[in-house]
Amino acid sequence: MIASPYAEQLARIPVREHRTDVAGTETAWWEYGDERAPVLVLVHGFRGDHHGLEPVVAQLTGFRIVSPDLPGFGGSANLTDRRHDIDGYAAWLTGFLAAVGIEGRFALLGHSFGSIVAAAAVAGGLAPERLVLVNPIGAPALEGSRGVMTRLAVFYYRMAAALPERAGFALLRNGAIVRVMSVTMAKTRSKTLRRWIHDQHDRYFSAFGDRDAVLEAFQASVSHDVREYAPQIEVPTLLVAAERDDVTPIAAQHRLATLFPNATLEVIPEVGHLIHYETPGDAAARIQKFLRSGARA
Repeated sequence: MIASPYAEQLARIPVREHRTDVAGTETAWWEYGDERAPVLVLVHGFRGDHHGLEPVVAQLTGFRIVSPDLPGFGGSANLTDRRHDIDGYAAWLTGFLAAVGIEGRFALLGHSFGSIVAAAAVAGGLAPERLVLVNPIGAPALEGSRGVMTRLAVFYYRMAAALPERAGFALLRNGAIVRVMSVTMAKTRSKTLRRWIHDQHDRYFSAFGDRDAVLEAFQASVSHDVREYAPQIEVPTLLVAAERDDVTPIAAQHRLATLFPNATLEVIPEVGHLIHYETPGDAAARIQKFLRSGARA
């Protein structure tokens, strides 16, 4: 295991692990910081789990941070009565907050695929005081300059679905393919940081126990984007975008910001789709400023 460059900062923050039933789905979640502080709920990206956002957690102060693993990933079981699609995850998120007793004032943050889930939940009636979307998916996955790479990913997941279950499961967890994904996304020139990022993907990008859940979630990730929900989101929203994001080009992020009734766009330079790994301090500073600007006396 390669030591995290953010380990010392994270170690200063109290953390508590929990498991909670959400409509029949056993959900693993982690709680960081002071239990009496303002609440910030995190929703991680596709194929990841709560570990991916810990570098950002390590930089935030003054919050009770609640970070669950999405159903079908990490330590959480599959959804029992719904598909692993946007509607299913949005309903689960609303149920999760009720199950753990988060009512009234809270903020919500979604990263990548989690940006779609969070946006859909808010558009559907979930009512955070403020919404933060990091590396938001702001354009159709099969359009634009990145469409070729997405089509290759679609072919890969279709292959995993077509093969016998054991072989398909092995393909999804193939270390060489996971490494190619990691190398493609990482933009940092730091060899040490790149090695750690690759180690994180090796450890957590295949932390799932069921092929069907992964395939359903992937289909959801390429069939939807935040634009569908933006016009219905009235709460103040912060978009934290990356200048070199291969998933949603920066021009599309500027267009996305105009679709919200009340959104601010912050662009982090010289980084791609791994803001949470490469520039968590910069992201956290922008997030903290945004959340504090809405704090009540």
